[in-house]
Amino acid sequence: MKIVTSLSFQGQCREAFEFYAEVLGGKITAAMPYGDGPPGMPITDEKYKTWLMHCWLEVGDQALMGADMDAAWAPNIDKPKNGFDVTLHTEDGDEGRRWFDRLSEGGKAVMPFGETFWSPGFGSLIDRFGVPWMINTIPSAGWQPSQG
Repeated sequence: MKIVTSLSFQGQCREAFEFYAEVLGGKITAAMPYGDGPPGMPITDEKYKTWLMHCWLEVGDQALMGADMDAAWAPNIDKPKNGFDVTLHTEDGDEGRRWFDRLSEGGKAVMPFGETFWSPGFGSLIDRFGVPWMINTIPSAGWQPSQG
């Protein structure tokens, strides 16, 4: 089984997924615009022709899926994302910090990346596309938090 998070955008899916591929070292294996859909699709407005109806990003054995949606098709798409985070786990604290720093460019750090009582490096952010992320460094065996 594979559980895949699907992210929705309003015309920024391609830009977001190209950014995620660069940051995470992944590869976009599908990017199908509405304009390439079969005849008779109800999406006829020219502005949607380049929007993606399906995007797939492979990162190692993991994946993210995405699409562009309009408020008329997806109620609340224009509201802040709420109730989930895309979460990345790594054993390498430097990699975790790099992911955090890159993903937060143009976005907003919610919890700055740093040591917590459960991790040598954790942070949460909302990226410039409005997607919430958590970055967590898995502690090595015997790791103990600093005594502040």
